Amino acid sequence: MPRIAYVNGRYVAHADAAVHIEDRGYQLGDGIYEVCEIAHGQVVDMTRHLDRLERSLRELSMRAPMSRKALSVVLREVINRNRVRDGMVYLQVTRGVAPRDHAFPSDSVQPALVVTAKRMDRAAGSRRADTGVKVITVPDNRWDRVDIKTTGLLPNVMAKQKAKEAGAYEAWFVDAKGEVTEGASTNAWIVTKDGMLVTRAAEHGILRGVTRTTVLDVAKQLGLKVEERGFSVEEAKAAREAFLTSATSLVTPIVAIDGTTVANGHPGSVALSLRQAFFDVAEKTPA
Repeated sequence: MPRIAYVNGRYVAHADAAVHIEDRGYQLGDGIYEVCEIAHGQVVDMTRHLDRLERSLRELSMRAPMSRKALSVVLREVINRNRVRDGMVYLQVTRGVAPRDHAFPSDSVQPALVVTAKRMDRAAGSRRADTGVKVITVPDNRWDRVDIKTTGLLPNVMAKQKAKEAGAYEAWFVDAKGEVTEGASTNAWIVTKDGMLVTRAAEHGILRGVTRTTVLDVAKQLGLKVEERGFSVEEAKAAREAFLTSATSLVTPIVAIDGTTVANGHPGSVALSLRQAFFDVAEKTPA
């Protein structure tokens, strides 16, 4: 079945979907995005994703392309037209199409909206969780406002490529103090030897991951202790467990950091318990 995309008011064949060459997202990275997991025909944590989208719009003084209710309808329609039961839906908003200029265009320029959906192999994610993944560390060379989910992801792309070349699944950014900020597309966690879950506070230094927020809820439900603070690479290597979270990875254990084995080199029980309980706590909206 051919894929369908939504582009600026029209549902079109994915192969024919296109934006104007002067779309500000294409030329200037002047855009934001969200990625929602689809599990068993339900959109996971859609409310929190749309809340974060609206925050990103406000932070960039960008108008919404349509009402929240209308956007929810478009998301569901794209999911259903693509018959996605398990996968992801991607939405991107840019400031629109205007002659190239760094300053904002006039208010008459309509923000642009693109929505796509695709199927994903849930079994592959489960296999990664069962075996654990490797991460490498790289210097954090991004701009200060990584709390806004913008399309300007070149440092993340470069970090992901380094991870791929090193045979790792993810790259962790490390700040000037030697502390882990977050992954190129994930949030970073450790479990200390006394069982404390540690993840960096969601301030300007990291993106407030939606899955991260839900995992905090899951941890509370399970009675786990959580501390939001920075941690060094050395503390992570010496931790009882390490794991990452994202909408497409859920909770995935980490078994090696820069070639150093974490604990016994196998996925930890805390990470696996958080993954197992995730959908009992996460919001699920029928597509």
